[in-house]
Amino acid sequence: MADTVTSQTIQDGERVAIIKFTNVSDGTGESAVKKVDVSALASSSQGKACTSVKVAKIWWACRGMGVNIEFDASTNVLITGLPSDSTGDEYYSDVFTGIPNNAGSGKTGDIDFTTVGHSSGDTYSIILELVKDYE
Repeated sequence: MADTVTSQTIQDGERVAIIKFTNVSDGTGESAVKKVDVSALASSSQGKACTSVKVAKIWWACRGMGVNIEFDASTNVLITGLPSDSTGDEYYSDVFTGIPNNAGSGKTGDIDFTTVGHSSGDTYSIILELVKDYE
């Protein structure tokens, strides 16, 4: 079996994308699973493809397991770790435009999730607000 996961695009506009992710674990967990595929986000009004995103805001609820949110690259780069049995929100765009992708070699612009300490019945619900970049 596999974890039961969903992704819901709430908004995918010219500048901002908001996406909700859920997981109900069967105990197998997720390891560097692509959650945000920038090539699948809407293009700009000039027809340019989205190449990367900045993380502007995060809302989460984790029951049982934690989640590492990572920039995808040859060696993924941790954006933040969401602790198990926690709820919270972080607003990075209130002071600056968001956390930019600082992944090095093999940087794709995508975002991956890795669950930590997962067991059967654990859940997460995560909403990301992303600022889109077109290079």
